[in-house]
Amino acid sequence: MTHAHPHATRRSAHHDHQHDSDGQAEILDLDAQVLAEHIAAVTGWLPIRTAPHQIVDLGCGTGAGTFALLARFPEAHVTAVDSSAEHLRGLREKARAQEVEGRVRTVQADLDADWPDLGAPDLVWASASMHHMADPDRTIRKVHDTLVPGGLFAVVELAGFPRFLPEDAPQDRPGLEERCHAASDRLHAEHMPHRGADWGPKLTGAGFTVEGERTLTVNIEGSRDEAIGRYALSVLQRVRGSVADALSAEDLAALDRLLDTGGPHGLLARNDLAVRTERTVWAARRT
Repeated sequence: MTHAHPHATRRSAHHDHQHDSDGQAEILDLDAQVLAEHIAAVTGWLPIRTAPHQIVDLGCGTGAGTFALLARFPEAHVTAVDSSAEHLRGLREKARAQEVEGRVRTVQADLDADWPDLGAPDLVWASASMHHMADPDRTIRKVHDTLVPGGLFAVVELAGFPRFLPEDAPQDRPGLEERCHAASDRLHAEHMPHRGADWGPKLTGAGFTVEGERTLTVNIEGSRDEAIGRYALSVLQRVRGSVADALSAEDLAALDRLLDTGGPHGLLARNDLAVRTERTVWAARRT
């Protein structure tokens, strides 16, 4: 459920960012670590009638949803699908480390191209991946046809990149983070027009019955959590990579001071960081 959001600007089937896969994996892993309780809250909220045995995680990234679902449903097996071989390799390593490799199958696939054989799952999970699809309506129809009758499709959408700084920070350029996000949002509107979409009507249009919709507000104070500092650093480094040309020289210089890992004004030296964002989940039944 992670994260672009920390996911890149390239249109892809999910989380395939070939130019800096290592940096992307770090963001996804930190997202999973920092927001673990919120991910668990979403899986716990799902209107499950019977515990699922076969689950598909579409656009699984490095496995935040996969492992949350394995924990939530201890008898289930998960097929983790992503277009990034690197992310799937890391997911398999985590599964071995957690001794659940027998419950995980990985499938490398571009869901905008050929639809893979995903069996007949009772639950399909898509967190922060649907907005990467070139044709999400096609994907929703494919999921509908793949699910067993009565099966559930859970779609999680993000409200953009998380915010980390107080509104009056940094002292020399107050509001810098919001200006960075505004520039990033304009870019994403061009490259990922479905980011932040209301998936309810699309699910209904494909024949699903939407049984629940919930928005989770995330506000985690991070002054004592070193992982939040690293998460903020990774996310804002990615934001800088996409918005540098759109910022004033003064804003860019201030952003670089925040990203200076050894500087006195860097993110890692601050004690006032928090994670603020929203995530909305739709639970849709194939009837």
